[in-house]
Amino acid sequence: QVQLVESGGGLVQAGGSLRLSCAASGRTFSTYVVGWFRQAPGKERAFVAAISRGGGRTNFADSVKGRFTISRDNVKNTVYLQMNNLKPEDTAVYYCAADQFRSVPAMYSGQYDYWGQGTQVTVSS
Repeated sequence: QVQLVESGGGLVQAGGSLRLSCAASGRTFSTYVVGWFRQAPGKERAFVAAISRGGGRTNFADSVKGRFTISRDNVKNTVYLQMNNLKPEDTAVYYCAADQFRSVPAMYSGQYDYWGQGTQVTVSS
C-alpha cells in the first residue's frame, strides 16, 4: 500500500509556471506507475500525465503536451509535474494517483489504485 501527498499548488498568472510534487510513502514506490489527473469545478476528473515505473515512458493529455512535463525520483519517492505556460483553463484540483499492478502509464483513472487528496491550482487571466 502507498500513501500519496500532493503539494506545490497555488495561484499563478497566465503564462506562469508551477511545479507540483507527489510524495509517496512506502519502500516500493518504484514499482508503481504514477499519474496526474485534474478536476475543474463542474467537470469530471480528467487525465493530465503519467509516468512509468522507471520514468522512461510518459503519456500526456493533448491539452498539456508541450507545456507540462512529468518526472520522478524513486530515491526520494516523489513524482513531479512541471507546468509551464499555464492557462486559465488549467485551473483545477490536481491529484496524483498510483497503479501497482500495470506497467503502462495509462490515462484511465480506473486503472489507478491509490489517490492523493489533491492540490488546488488557480490560473488567473
